[in-house]
Amino acid sequence: MKVVVWARVSSREQKEGYSLDAQLRANREKARREGWTVVQEFVIAESAKRGAERAEFNRMVTWVKKHARRAGIEVILSHKLDRVCRNMRDAVWLQELEDECGVRLAFVENQFGPGAAGALSFNVMAAVAQYYSDNLRSEVLKGMDEKVRQGWLPANAPFGYRNVKDAPDEPIQPDPKTAPTVVRIFSLYASGGQTFRTLADTLEHEGHTYSAMQPRFTRTTLSYILSNRFYIGEIVWHGSTYQGKHQPIVNRATFEACQRVLKGRNHRTGSPNLPLSGGLFRCAYCGQSLTGERIRRRLADGSVREHVYYRCANNNPNPDHPVVRWKAQDLDAAVAKELAALRMPSERATAWFRSALAEAAGDVVECHRRQRRELLERQAELKGKHSRLLEAYLAGDLDVAVFRTKSTELQGQVKDTEEAIGRCGDILPGRGDIASTAFDWSQQAAERWHGSNNGEKREILETLSLNRAVSDVSLCLTKRKPFAVLAEGLLSDDGRGERI
Repeated sequence: MKVVVWARVSSREQKEGYSLDAQLRANREKARREGWTVVQEFVIAESAKRGAERAEFNRMVTWVKKHARRAGIEVILSHKLDRVCRNMRDAVWLQELEDECGVRLAFVENQFGPGAAGALSFNVMAAVAQYYSDNLRSEVLKGMDEKVRQGWLPANAPFGYRNVKDAPDEPIQPDPKTAPTVVRIFSLYASGGQTFRTLADTLEHEGHTYSAMQPRFTRTTLSYILSNRFYIGEIVWHGSTYQGKHQPIVNRATFEACQRVLKGRNHRTGSPNLPLSGGLFRCAYCGQSLTGERIRRRLADGSVREHVYYRCANNNPNPDHPVVRWKAQDLDAAVAKELAALRMPSERATAWFRSALAEAAGDVVECHRRQRRELLERQAELKGKHSRLLEAYLAGDLDVAVFRTKSTELQGQVKDTEEAIGRCGDILPGRGDIASTAFDWSQQAAERWHGSNNGEKREILETLSLNRAVSDVSLCLTKRKPFAVLAEGLLSDDGRGERI
């Protein structure tokens, strides 16, 4: 009689002492005792999770159906029923295989008699095997969910991290080799000047690699990395977000900047040859971005002259939409004029404004300090009340219901106070210096514009203004505070409304 041998063991069972070699040895010994000839062996060693073994199991069933009659196969031999049948569906398939091809099951340890009693025993054992599999899956998922709630990812660490088996207190740690690459990816992409292709080119040029088998970063890999909140210390698990205990390697501001670029809320910088394109300016009539175009004209002497224009990108404008088209030098001069409007009219006005800034910053710092002190005192007071409440409960002066109600109320107030302290932030005694630096920068903005390269000009515009609208005859910059105040000019306090 010719037989096919099936042996399977999961990774978990391997740790518990099971062995494929032991199964194969027992199956071969059984075949030798019975005088059977083994024509094929199917061996699988992988997790018993759903779907993991289906490919190999299906391959075995298909192979047996194809060769059963030609090779005279009559038996599928396994060590025990649960090695070959992990659920009722497998059992049904194997019963159909016996009905269609006459190939029956045989086991080293489990024996089933003929007739209805044997079929009943087989079905009961198959149901028990399915229960074990389902229960094991449920317990594994339960354990994984609990691990997430404790702040750890129950899976392989993503690129930039590594799993450390010998560190139970910190099983996932930044990888010193790949973590700098992740930081570089976020830093480059947050600038808004990168596509996935140029980002991959830059990483390759700088010597960053993804893996030995795949050195270059692909679009899919970069998209996954840039969208993964694990890098800022969070774990997304089954649609919910949990705070992780692992060390973040990307700061939140950089991560959010990358999300804005990914979701299209931040425009890339466009072509280096057309530095003011790429959504930096908008048409004042339709809101479309200005696009650049380079015109080449051949002169009579054979030389070529190039002109750069910026025009509204709307190819189907309304009939009343004027032609919005500016020479590059004219748009550059209009920006310089707007920046020059920030300059104070005299040294006396400049000195006065610096003094006012320092005084105002001092008032803000003092107010900030007082607010933080009051919140800390309130926090200490609430924690003291909770301690006294606990003492009263332990002394038997309060029943459980009253204690729980008051305790929950006090804990809520403590949490609200802690959040208020967090929103308050740290005191910055150097705010006056920061304000003075911003003011000095604004006084030199026009000169900086003329002496800057293309990238620096974009930074100046994005730092200075919120929106940049261009009509057919004028440029309007909606400036950020406090630059908007400087552009409007300062009025004297003599009651006549004149500029200082």
